[in-house]
Amino acid sequence: MNSSPLIEKSAARPSEIPPALQESQLGAEQEVQGHGAEWTELVRIALVAIAAAAVGLRLWEPFPHLSVIGIAATLIGGYPIFKQALENIVERKMTMELSMTIALLSALAIGEFFTALVITGFVLAAEVLEGLTVGRGRRAIRSLLDFLPRTVAVRRNERVIEIASNQVQPGDTVIVKPGGRIPVDGTVLGGCSFVEQAAITGEAMPVEKATGDLVYAGTINQSGALEIGVQKLGRETTFGRIMEAVERAEPSRAPIQKIADRLAGYLVYFALGAAILTFILTHNIRSTISVVIVAGACGIAAGTPLAILGAIGRAAHQGAIIKGGRYLEALAAVDTVLLDKTGTLTFGTPQIRQVVSANGFGEQQIMAAASIAERKSEHPLAKAVVARAMELAIPLAEPDEFSYTPGRGVRVSYKGEEILVGSLALFVEHGLTRGLPKDSDAAGGASEVYVARAGEVLGSIRIADVLRPEAKHAVVAMRQMGLKTVLLSGDRQAATSSVGRDLGVDEAVGGLLPEQKAEWVSGLRSKGRSVAMVGDGINDAPALVEANVGIAMGAGTDVARESADVILIGSDLSKLVETLRVARRCRGIILQNFVGTLVVDSVGVGMAAFGFLHPLLAAFIHVTSELGFILNSTRLLPRSCEAGP
Repeated sequence: MNSSPLIEKSAARPSEIPPALQESQLGAEQEVQGHGAEWTELVRIALVAIAAAAVGLRLWEPFPHLSVIGIAATLIGGYPIFKQALENIVERKMTMELSMTIALLSALAIGEFFTALVITGFVLAAEVLEGLTVGRGRRAIRSLLDFLPRTVAVRRNERVIEIASNQVQPGDTVIVKPGGRIPVDGTVLGGCSFVEQAAITGEAMPVEKATGDLVYAGTINQSGALEIGVQKLGRETTFGRIMEAVERAEPSRAPIQKIADRLAGYLVYFALGAAILTFILTHNIRSTISVVIVAGACGIAAGTPLAILGAIGRAAHQGAIIKGGRYLEALAAVDTVLLDKTGTLTFGTPQIRQVVSANGFGEQQIMAAASIAERKSEHPLAKAVVARAMELAIPLAEPDEFSYTPGRGVRVSYKGEEILVGSLALFVEHGLTRGLPKDSDAAGGASEVYVARAGEVLGSIRIADVLRPEAKHAVVAMRQMGLKTVLLSGDRQAATSSVGRDLGVDEAVGGLLPEQKAEWVSGLRSKGRSVAMVGDGINDAPALVEANVGIAMGAGTDVARESADVILIGSDLSKLVETLRVARRCRGIILQNFVGTLVVDSVGVGMAAFGFLHPLLAAFIHVTSELGFILNSTRLLPRSCEAGP
């Protein structure tokens, strides 16, 4: 590591700015334009308020029973409403703007000029507040775009130069100083630091990073300088995948959003029909106008996509990438979760669970013999043996002769002594059954490797894959949510059952080929179950595609991630639980908005029809209920993140 590198700067031209940052600039420009539009609306509201005061005080009324100020201010102030209504007529769409236009024109026709102005002011104010609320949601998501630095320090040809971030190439070494944001996904090559990665993985506490550890683009290096080997750039990074998910979130329409749009249209038809019926029965034009005004479906129309956007954004902040609104809705409906074992619930790296002595030999003697035999082996179990020997400070010795029999084990010669390490079949073959450890069934799902030296059995080593620490808590949480959990694995049934018992899943099935996992999924779906499949390997891809929702571990294979509808960043299953909760909460909020709108509209229309609501009070109820449902949806929005450096 160069302690005082010469840093040279390479200026980035506008065309060289990365797409994500260009998009951030575009969002900033649109925000400035949005502020201009807000000022225009505020001026329009002020004009309507002044006109309403003038009409209320009966200032300048040159014509009897006709207010020039009232008509002019209503037409000018209500221009956005009338314009939208005209566009809806051309498109043959029934919207609230059209029903509100009918109400305003009717109020003007019967001489209710003050009422028309107040209603116009209410509606304009509601639209400004709605715009601010929805804008806050978009800004909270767009704040992710500020996470990547524009320039990056890179070591090239023994020099450290500063270049535009889009000029970084895979294989480069990026240097990130304390306080800087990490621009790429990669592996730490040098240095040690704590990295705050809450925005990417959802972890509240900074995570210590040292040589060999993975780091993510968009996270913050807190303490020491880090040298990072670049693995993924731009859209290929975890950060890039989050942004793609967010970009797809707004245009993607979940089935429930289409239902919301249809319901909004039906409510407008209902309001107009109720207004016509009210006029026929009562001949009261004020009651008729009040019926049209009080019925509103804007809360559903705006609140539903805002809830979906907020849920996907919140999931992204917590460490899960949901690829669209329809997958979010499918997650909320899941009642069965299928879990792959190796790499999903376990680390996928065998570790020694127990060393069992035979004939009085100790662990040091057993591991010393086993490490000699396994020194040249490439088997995964051999690596676990060698690793434990190193932990015990046992010197690693090379065998004089080495032979390996697939499915049986290893036979070596060391200083004239024969050492055997392998299965029970290998020991039976060599007549070494006397003194074998008893109760070998206690190994459960572990693989039992026997060890003998100089014709005498030393003992056995029980090796098993290790459960991820959060896996059991995640399964317990899912079962508390009423979900059925099933463990599916290609491993032996004994090992799968053992892991299943430790986790507490409802069912554990082993010995499955990839196509058999997919058959399991399709079988459950044919029984009416809504299935989520969680996996990380190539062998899980068919089942991920077959499931209602495929969920891939972020640390898994590219094939699994591409096949999945949801990606968990890293390999923390607790993120799956949080994502399921977010999806259910989103569905609950949308249903609350549905029911609330129906109740408010039904009660409001009934009260207006019987003359209990004046048009002003009807407008107030319409606006406050609409904003209430929109604000209800904002509960899912993630907190805005601090801008990057």
